[in-house]
Amino acid sequence: MGVTIELDVREDLRQKREPFEKIMNAIKPLQPGDTFILHAPFKPLPLFPIMKAKGFTYEAEQIEKKHWRVTFVKQGG
Repeated sequence: MGVTIELDVREDLRQKREPFEKIMNAIKPLQPGDTFILHAPFKPLPLFPIMKAKGFTYEAEQIEKKHWRVTFVKQGG
């Protein structure tokens, strides 16, 4: 069973802070089979091709109006 890291960037975005670097730092240690769960206030479409290029698959789910949970799984290995 892999590692799961969860990150909620909704407050960062409310405070007008760009969370991209925080996200990239969170995924650095992940290995194939590991999971990264991101909570955001919108479906983070610009992030999907970046994560795909880094070897992740993803599934996005809208929890409520301003809450999306995106589950990324590191592939390979």
